[in-house]
Amino acid sequence: MTVRPRAMARRAAAALAACALPLAAALAQTPVPAAAGPAPAVADPVVAKVNGDPIYLSDVRASAQSLPANLRALPPETVYPRLLDSLISERALADAARKAGIDKEPAVQRQVAAATDQVLDNALLTKVVMPTITDQAVHARYQAEIAGKPGEEEVHAKHILVASEDQAKDIIAQLNKGADFATLAKKYSKDPGAADGGDLGFFKKDEMVPAFADAAFALKPGQFTQTPVHTQFGWHVILVVEKRQAPAPSFEQAADQLRQQMLQEGVRKEIAQARAGADVQMFNLDGSPKRATDTAVPPPAQ
Repeated sequence: MTVRPRAMARRAAAALAACALPLAAALAQTPVPAAAGPAPAVADPVVAKVNGDPIYLSDVRASAQSLPANLRALPPETVYPRLLDSLISERALADAARKAGIDKEPAVQRQVAAATDQVLDNALLTKVVMPTITDQAVHARYQAEIAGKPGEEEVHAKHILVASEDQAKDIIAQLNKGADFATLAKKYSKDPGAADGGDLGFFKKDEMVPAFADAAFALKPGQFTQTPVHTQFGWHVILVVEKRQAPAPSFEQAADQLRQQMLQEGVRKEIAQARAGADVQMFNLDGSPKRATDTAVPPPAQ
């Protein structure tokens, strides 16, 4: 019943990490064949062949990049044999599909073309956009947009969370008669922070759900909401204790977010340029020619 979506995301990430532990244990127990001799001095050796088609060490390494971080951290001699076995199975199945003529089916060919497009898209963006996001470029962006400027506004607030609007209104009425906010929070609030008088500490606007944040940041210190605030968690009565201007984040704190912003901007720029240079024709969803006055038409029922 918290109003902090980032905390929910952290718990979800922790749950996903817990799910990955059994696989990590299984990988750790995978027997590793003993090496017959010293490794050949080959930059990218062939590590298997399926019907004469080679699988290179680089293929195994590329496959490892899709693993969760905790599995990528395991020693290669633990992870690679399992990945190689999976690649061998994939190649064998693909060859069987080709022998059966499945690769000639129109639906399969469209899927293969779509997968090829995605690989090419990613390769182009990696080649064109990534080299522009250097440490120097990120630092220059930090100096231009963040360094020396005031940080975000933060609010220190308390809240009382109840199940109904009527109960929230009753609490507001008690506060208007001089009741102590912390005492009412301990008595009525169903939020885990009720034991602390509903104290949420300081938070930035984007750290709370929008309805709660808008109400809290509209109040002055010492004020509480005169109408209940409704969110997906229930009905809130909010008291603002204090406001402050947070210091600007350091370069180390801001660098990852800046890189992500620059990556998104670079991707959008490349997409816009690619579309501008492409001959694009659009049709209605039923396949008929699209005119300027047309609205989307659902495809015919099957």
